Amino acid sequence: MLIGLCGGICAGKHAIAEYLIQHQGFQLLELTNQPHHRITDEPDDDLRLQASEIKKNGEQAKFVFTTADALVDFVTKRWQERWVTTDIADGPTLDRFLLRPFFLLVSVDAPVSLRWKRFSDRCWRRQLDPPDLEKFVLWNDRHLYQRDLGRVYLTDRAQVRLFNSSSSLDELHQSLQTLNLADEQRLRPNWDQYFMQLASLAAQRSNCMKRRVGCVVVRERRVISTGYNGTPRHLPNCNEGGCPRCNRGDGGGVGLSACLCLHAEENALLEAGRERIREGAILYCDTCPCLTCTVKITQVGISEVVYSQSYNMDQESAAILEAAGVRLRQFSPPSKGLIYLQQSNEPAASS
Repeated sequence: MLIGLCGGICAGKHAIAEYLIQHQGFQLLELTNQPHHRITDEPDDDLRLQASEIKKNGEQAKFVFTTADALVDFVTKRWQERWVTTDIADGPTLDRFLLRPFFLLVSVDAPVSLRWKRFSDRCWRRQLDPPDLEKFVLWNDRHLYQRDLGRVYLTDRAQVRLFNSSSSLDELHQSLQTLNLADEQRLRPNWDQYFMQLASLAAQRSNCMKRRVGCVVVRERRVISTGYNGTPRHLPNCNEGGCPRCNRGDGGGVGLSACLCLHAEENALLEAGRERIREGAILYCDTCPCLTCTVKITQVGISEVVYSQSYNMDQESAAILEAAGVRLRQFSPPSKGLIYLQQSNEPAASS
């Protein structure tokens, strides 16, 4: 596993790298000859954004590479070990890393006022005069948004985004321990993740004005059918007025007999047909099935239902499925997207 950390000035990426090295068995990889940004325009200012922050406690990079290709080729041969780098500085380098299935890009951010405080503390420790907030904001904008070089080109592509407002290293470490960035499921989804993501993708095709829902039916880890909710074929789409009940905005459970929308589960079951489903089929849906769909699920012979989000009929649906011998379980994958680490109004640990 190779974790690449990127982010703004003093967001905390080096503190996170140091935690991974000290507590989770990662080793530091350094990529030299990178276009590091100078933080100020003063020629005698030696404050650079590089992995030297990790080395302040004596942790030296044992593996140093002059090219991204050399680094990636090295990790490819030892991908089952744990590696971390903070030296991804441009889009082409990131593209090279993202080709490999063992790579995870993690961005780190924090409020600009907090990052300025961290940076000021770093300056005082080095017996340097810190910049005022306005000047720091200008440096930060250039560091993140300079055309073709700004780090935002990297952070926007991160698979995991951390918001680090921790007030101390201990607080940060506790949050990282709970998060467990080293979870292998972040790299390659297991079967539950894979099929649930397909269900969520199917939901993006929904045109129902009330709720987007997607569904996938599988057997022996092969997709039999997919479905999403919306009006039947040849009728206007729900978002085009095809279902008066949905467009009236009726509350949950109100006017169901007048609803013209087929549910995602219904569409998937109709597409598959009972002959293709057979025993052992699993239905993945990003919302727990309603009563009507539950009855149909039991009738066609589905063996298991896996869902991610609750619905207002969960207990009733669960009772029917249990009586019919259909297993029901909720699945929660590892956190991705924007993840808030421990929040506090006090100054946080420097990166």
